[in-house]
Amino acid sequence: MGRLFGTDGVRGVANAGLTAELALGLSVAAAHVLAEAGTFEGHRPTAVVGRDPRASGEFLEAAVVAGLASAGVDVLRVGVLPTPAVAYLTGALGADLGVMLSASHNAMPDNGVKFFARGGHKLADDLEDRIEAVYEEHRTGAPWDRPTGAGVGRVRDYDEGFDKYVAHLVAVLPNRLDGLKIVLDEAHGAAAWVSPEAFTRAGAEIVTIGASPDGLNINDGCGSTHLDLLKAAVVEHGADLGIAHDGDADRCLAVDAAGNEVDGDQILAVLALAMREAGTLRGDTVVATVMSNLGFKLAMERAGLHFVQTAVGDRYVLEAMKEHGYALGGEQSGHVIVLDHATTGDGTLTGLMLAARVAATGKPLAELAGVMERLPQVLINVPDVDKSRVSTSAELAQAVGEAERELGSTGRVLLRPSGTEPLVRVMVEAADTEQAGAVAGRLADAVKAALG
Repeated sequence: MGRLFGTDGVRGVANAGLTAELALGLSVAAAHVLAEAGTFEGHRPTAVVGRDPRASGEFLEAAVVAGLASAGVDVLRVGVLPTPAVAYLTGALGADLGVMLSASHNAMPDNGVKFFARGGHKLADDLEDRIEAVYEEHRTGAPWDRPTGAGVGRVRDYDEGFDKYVAHLVAVLPNRLDGLKIVLDEAHGAAAWVSPEAFTRAGAEIVTIGASPDGLNINDGCGSTHLDLLKAAVVEHGADLGIAHDGDADRCLAVDAAGNEVDGDQILAVLALAMREAGTLRGDTVVATVMSNLGFKLAMERAGLHFVQTAVGDRYVLEAMKEHGYALGGEQSGHVIVLDHATTGDGTLTGLMLAARVAATGKPLAELAGVMERLPQVLINVPDVDKSRVSTSAELAQAVGEAERELGSTGRVLLRPSGTEPLVRVMVEAADTEQAGAVAGRLADAVKAALG
């Protein structure tokens, strides 16, 4: 069996790859592994369980809750809330475990199970590996040690989670948003109620789109992966800016008043300068990934800030931040981690802090984002290939070498297997868009030929 856990939990097509049986078994295994690790020692364990609005989240939530309770874990069911809300509540409520049912930006048929450790942090790799091993051991026949009587877990709804999380978001803002008109695209996802409430409490005038989840329309032509509706709405309503989330609201992308995209690199750059000014950017350092635009690195250097680069995945950004005590990190895709206020990427918090900077400076978002110039970057996703052979294919290595020689010092190439989807991502950066597109197209063809 291949590794179940990817870079962001266990994902698959709900009721096909990701079944109720798998969700239940993983939850029981997680409870046993954390008990073995001493997490539950000396007290009755508690877990926070939340989900995004996907239809499949209803039965998967039931399976996870059943698994945890059967293993003797009390469950606080918080309902439809963003992933960062479940992480926050896990820490704020002193819970031993958090579980989020979501496939983030993926299409509606997918879903996922993501575990948080005590404090709201992502589980360490070794714990995930142990959960997989224990799950597989019991899936093939070894019986579970099950509590009975008063030892079984109790389940209750924790409706206070919504207000507790929104109050936290508004309380950590450096200033209010009065005078700003903001369009919010909630991707028909987990932030459909949280985000409008938070922005309104912070003083903004809001217009919402993509805020009517029905279980089937999550990420469907809207949200951070489809910005056209937000761009049009910002211009139509004469808004100061637009904020777009993905399905579980751990991402944030933005749109300026003219309808131009402001990506995660630009958001990081704006927040880095704001935090440096406030004295909260520890070490004058920002953490980002190898996918960050070269223009971001150059902008940070011009500003006298340090730039630490990691592998792709917000978990690797977070690891570097925690190891060295840095306060800000993120990804071009809009995962932004402000470690003083969140343990994971939080799209609503990011959007609020970006808007707060616009309000505090009185400058339009386009001017603030202009601190960095994005070099042309082309990304092509190549599906239906054996992504496990990216690093071992000699044919592919030759194609990459030829591309790098063509680009020279004016650009770069990055090939990587997706951590959450069955595809290979080809990224090319170059001095002009035409060259980047041509090189990326040839490399995508090479990936299909070598790995198809």
